[in-house]
Amino acid sequence: MNDRPGPLIIIGGREDKEGEKLILRQVAERLKDGKLVIATVASHQPDGYFEAYVKAFGDLGLTNLVELYVHERGETLEAKAADILNDAAGIFFTGGDQLRISSQIGDTPIEKMVRRIHLRGGVVAGTSAGASVMSETMLVRGSSQESHRIGDLHMAPGLGLIRDVIIDQHFAERGRIGRLLGAIAQNPRVLGIGIDEDTAIIFDGESFRVHGSGAVYVVDGAGITHSNIAEASPERTLSIHDVRLHGLSDGDGYDIGKRVPVPAKETFEEKT
Repeated sequence: MNDRPGPLIIIGGREDKEGEKLILRQVAERLKDGKLVIATVASHQPDGYFEAYVKAFGDLGLTNLVELYVHERGETLEAKAADILNDAAGIFFTGGDQLRISSQIGDTPIEKMVRRIHLRGGVVAGTSAGASVMSETMLVRGSSQESHRIGDLHMAPGLGLIRDVIIDQHFAERGRIGRLLGAIAQNPRVLGIGIDEDTAIIFDGESFRVHGSGAVYVVDGAGITHSNIAEASPERTLSIHDVRLHGLSDGDGYDIGKRVPVPAKETFEEKT
């Protein structure tokens, strides 16, 4: 067993599976020739999900893939359900409904095995719903592409692989800044992280680095001086003052402990 947990690769959805596959390549490189479990648990109709990843990872030389799916929570309590993870070098949660992941495998032998893989240095990755479920508290639903209404936000417990953050995905594409601000207004202690499509953050310890074609937005509510989240009626538009926002692109990093962004290293060509 490694002396530190493995990386968490958290993807905003719609990662490239046909071109250069830069994000999936990050997963494959860390697995080397190890076994990757593709968990399609988030989907009510998983047909085609596993096959798409078999092809995409196969193009990258990673061929030892198996699928994990459960129709009902009771299946997760059977020993054979967790056995599929015994020799896994990593697990990849696909998209769908994040509430289905947490409600089906939360506090089951499968969840315990996911934690064991992480703690022994294995890779835990997730895209879309599989990204949101990584955090201790996850966004379940809330309106996109409009200013946040106070009563229009639903959250639930996630898997808790990362603490003190809330993750949202398909971020710029679906206009989700309003609902992430709403989540931070409810709990300014946590950081809000919004991840665009075809973009990922790779957690390693207390920091992460951005990879991909889009952006990552970090919302820090520690300095909030005013919010109407507790006083206003549910139909009222959110009022929130003095929020700190960082926009990060490929190569940029963020130190969670210090709550500071870390610019990408400049190359010689960029300087000249």
